[in-house]
Amino acid sequence: MAIHEPERVWWKPLSKDERIWVAVALVWMLITFIYMPVYHFIGAQNPPAETYAVKPDQFDKLVEAMVAKHKIGEEKGVPIVQAFPDEPVFIRAKMWEWYPIVQLEKGKTYRLHISSMDVDHGFSIQPVNMNFMVLPKYDYVLTLTPTQSGEFHVICNEFCGLGHHAMVGKMYVK
Repeated sequence: MAIHEPERVWWKPLSKDERIWVAVALVWMLITFIYMPVYHFIGAQNPPAETYAVKPDQFDKLVEAMVAKHKIGEEKGVPIVQAFPDEPVFIRAKMWEWYPIVQLEKGKTYRLHISSMDVDHGFSIQPVNMNFMVLPKYDYVLTLTPTQSGEFHVICNEFCGLGHHAMVGKMYVK
């Protein structure tokens, strides 16, 4: 219980400085609210919107067929697959692995089909910092043209369980 009863008008009208800051915040909020949908159309960082519904076992068969057809080696039990620009490249996310390792060529355009077999995963290509969501029952098609050669790591950036920290795949660009 209060020692003193509050004044009849316990709030005080806004001062000039407070009115200016409220106006600045309101104007900035309206600018960013309008800019978000506009940037969706003019921005250069929008991911492609090509996605298909797929059954996990069907996608798994596509991955295994690609591995059987284009396997060129193996690294720690994971096959390395030579990708070709005129054929789809399938990458599977499964607790706690990216499968297979793909080898791409610099300057050529590929269509990566990515799907999850179990839970939500994040497909993050490092060190370029490209991030995409990988969901079960969806084939997410990512059109990719590598501009630099080297070894790139595929990191899961969506917590997917106890082994999440070890979910690291690779991509080679020659």
